[in-house]
Amino acid sequence: MAKQPQTSMQQPSQLELQAALMHLNAGKFAEAESAAKKLVVRYPNAFILHHVLGLAQDGLAKYSDAVVSYTKALAIQPNTPDLQFNLGIALSNIGRFAEAENSYRKAITLQPQFFEAHGNLGTVLQKQGKLEEAVASYSKALSINEDPRGHFNLGTALRDEGKLDEAIVHFKQAIRLFPNYADAHNYLGECLRDQGNMEEAIKSYLDTLQLNPSHAGANYNMGEFLYLAKRFDEAVTYFEKSQLDDWQERSLYCLYKAERFEDFKTKLDTIVRTHKKHNAPFLATLSTHYSTNFGVEDEYNFCKNGFDYVYQNSISELAAPNSELLAALLENVSNADIQERKQGMLVNGTQSAGNLFKRPEPAFRKLAELVKQEFINYKNRFAGSNCELIESFPQELEFTSSWYVKMRRGGYVDRHIHEVGWISGAVYLAMPTDLKDPTEGCFEYGLHGDNYPQKHSNFPVGIAKPNVGDIVLFPSSLFHRTIPFNSNEERICIAFDLKPDGDIFIKSNY
Repeated sequence: MAKQPQTSMQQPSQLELQAALMHLNAGKFAEAESAAKKLVVRYPNAFILHHVLGLAQDGLAKYSDAVVSYTKALAIQPNTPDLQFNLGIALSNIGRFAEAENSYRKAITLQPQFFEAHGNLGTVLQKQGKLEEAVASYSKALSINEDPRGHFNLGTALRDEGKLDEAIVHFKQAIRLFPNYADAHNYLGECLRDQGNMEEAIKSYLDTLQLNPSHAGANYNMGEFLYLAKRFDEAVTYFEKSQLDDWQERSLYCLYKAERFEDFKTKLDTIVRTHKKHNAPFLATLSTHYSTNFGVEDEYNFCKNGFDYVYQNSISELAAPNSELLAALLENVSNADIQERKQGMLVNGTQSAGNLFKRPEPAFRKLAELVKQEFINYKNRFAGSNCELIESFPQELEFTSSWYVKMRRGGYVDRHIHEVGWISGAVYLAMPTDLKDPTEGCFEYGLHGDNYPQKHSNFPVGIAKPNVGDIVLFPSSLFHRTIPFNSNEERICIAFDLKPDGDIFIKSNY
C-alpha cells in the first residue's frame, strides 16, 4: 500500500490543502485529483501537491499519470524514501520493472530498514526472472520484519527455482502466522502436488476452499485432480467455479472424455460463435479430435493443420563439436541443485521442477536467448499464415515454463499436450545412438492421445528425429510423445512453453 505524504516547508496553506487531503483520506480519489490539479497550477513547486496528485492518480489506476506526478515531486525533494517506494509501485503497475527496481533500491539506500521496499524489490526482481536476487530481497525483508506475506512471496520464488522443499517451509510458515491465508494454502498444495504427494495436496486445496469457496486457483486445482481421477462430472463443477485460465477447455475436456458428445458439441459451438479469436490451443486439440472422430469440418481456426507448423532446426552453438554451452548445460542438468517434479506420463526418467530459464546459471540464460531467437525464426517462417497461431503470435517472448527431461533405457513420455502453452518445444542435449530401430527416441506428434474416445483409428502421426543441438517447435495443440528406446544411453532434453499475454507471476491477497 502506498505511503501517505508528509508535509514540507514548500506547500500551500493548510486551509488550501484541506479539501485535497480530506478527499484523499476518504478514498475520493477523483475529487482529490481535481483539487490537487487546481492547486498545482498555483504552486508548481509544492512537493506535497505533486505527491497528493500521484496518490490520487494511483487510486484511480492512472498509473502512468501517477509516475509523472511522483517524478515531479522527487525533482523537488529527491531524498524521500516513501515517495521512491510509491514511484516503484506505479512503475510496476505499468510493467516498467527495471525502473521500479531502481526506485525501490533508492528507497532502501535512503532507509535501509524499509522492509516493504525490500519485499517489493523482490517482486520486481522475480518478475524479471532474477530469482536468486529476489530470494535475497525477500529474505532481507523477513529479517527486518517477519510477516506472512513475506514468507509467501519467498515461497513463490523458491518454487520458481525448483526448490520445492524450501518453498513448502515458507508457505507453512505463512500459514502459521496467518492461518486464514488462502493463497498460501493453495500454493502449498501445488508444491505438494509437484512432489507427488496428492493426498496432502488435496487437503491443502480443501483448506483453501473452506476459507474461500470461490478461490479460483483451488477450484481449478481440484478440478484438475478430479479429471485426472476420471471423475469428470465432479471436475466440471470445480472448473466452472474457478473461471480461471483455460477452465472452459477443461470443462469441455471432461465432457468429451465422459463421451457426452452432444453436450460437448453444444458448448463448443457456443464458444466458437461467441469468441472471434480462436486462440485456445487446448480447445483446438479437442475441436480437431472431434472433427477427425466424426468426420466433420473443424471450425476452430487456431491451427487446423498443425503438422504443417512443426519446425526443426540445428542451433549451431550447441551442435558444434566440443560445444562449451552444451557441456555447461549437461553439467548443470546433472549437478545443479534442482529438485525433481513427479510426472505421471514419464516412464524411466526424471523431470525438473521450477522454471529452468529463470534460474541464475549462465548456460540456462544463454539457451533461453537462443530459443527466443528460434521463436522469431519460427514466426518469420510461417508469416502470413491464416491461423490464430501466427496472427496472434506472442509479441513478448516469455516462457511460462521450462524444464529438463532425462530418460534412461526404456524411457518415454506418453502422448500428451501442453494445455497452457501456445508454442511448445524442446532442445536436445543428448540422444541415444545405439538403436535397433531408427525411430527409437524420436519425437512423435499427432492428433490423438490421452485416451480420448475414438470412433476409428485413422488419426495421423508424424515423426521428427532430432540430433544433439536440434530444436523442435510445434503448436501446443498437437499431441506428442517420446518413442521408447532400448540402449543404455541417456536421452536429455530441455522442454519449454511460450504463451502470449496474461500475467504469469504471483499476486498475493490475504
